[in-house]
Amino acid sequence: MYRLYGGLGSPYSLKVRAVLRYRRLPHIWIAANDPTTMGRLFAQVRAPVIPVLEFPDGTVMNDSTPLVAELERRHAERSVVPDDEAQAFAAFLLEDMADEWGTKAMFHHRWNLDRDQIQMGRWLAFDRFRGQGRERIETFGQTFRERQTGRMALVGCTPQNAPVIEASTERAFDLLDVMATDEGYLFGSRPSLADFAWFGQFSQLATDPTPHDLMLARAPYLMRWIAGLDDVSGVEGEWREEPTAAMLGLLELAAEVYLPFLLANAQAAGRGEETFSVELMGRPYSQGVFKYQVRCLAQLREAYTGLSDAAKTRVDGWLPAAACAALAG
Repeated sequence: MYRLYGGLGSPYSLKVRAVLRYRRLPHIWIAANDPTTMGRLFAQVRAPVIPVLEFPDGTVMNDSTPLVAELERRHAERSVVPDDEAQAFAAFLLEDMADEWGTKAMFHHRWNLDRDQIQMGRWLAFDRFRGQGRERIETFGQTFRERQTGRMALVGCTPQNAPVIEASTERAFDLLDVMATDEGYLFGSRPSLADFAWFGQFSQLATDPTPHDLMLARAPYLMRWIAGLDDVSGVEGEWREEPTAAMLGLLELAAEVYLPFLLANAQAAGRGEETFSVELMGRPYSQGVFKYQVRCLAQLREAYTGLSDAAKTRVDGWLPAAACAALAG
């Protein structure tokens, strides 16, 4: 039995839980709100963040991408990685974009406006202190709100960057809304790791007040797709041989936004700089350097250069030359 410690307000927790459900792996979902338990678990991982997955053999891991990869290594049935080598790489890239860029949409909308700050601060506090009194919940909710709004510039969620974050989010909304009605999932009639990654981020937007209203108006079928993907243990399906329109559209968005963002971050880190600026979607974007995202680019480059010639030719046909050059290093 797997034991997954997470939270409803954590996109990565819901991503991993949905993967476990789809793969029909016996597990228990446990709210990560007991300090003693979480202290024991965090002592066994590099960074004290959720979700934390305790494996049946006692292994403890966190960070959703390596968690999903480890589940792939241990279990062959109902894989979330497409069989086709080129599509598997595309799924890895789109998962990475959801985890590292899509989360900006969640953070921006959750902590930008008062209505979202107040509700989500209180709800996240409730998840931790439910049953311990309204005063304690709302006091911690205000403290947590202040802490999170104070971190917005650190993760790039500034007024200057808001147009890029919002425009890229709306593009993804549009692509996935059409996919929900016309194609099912990004790589066929069964979900991939990329579907689960976007589900994780957008599950939060479907809940928080302002992005909920935006999604309902702009992408109503995406909203319903998100509700369904929370548990697709009953879904049977096939990988599609030809790329879906949604996959190609998200790869285009990755080439336009995510890969230039990663490249600028890595170049600034290489020069020992603390911040970087780059033009994305014709707009200025700047933030502090993130070492973790330097590693993300390195991993994408390793995966890309490791492709067979045939698979690389297919990937190169899906991405513009500049994006391929960024991946090639």
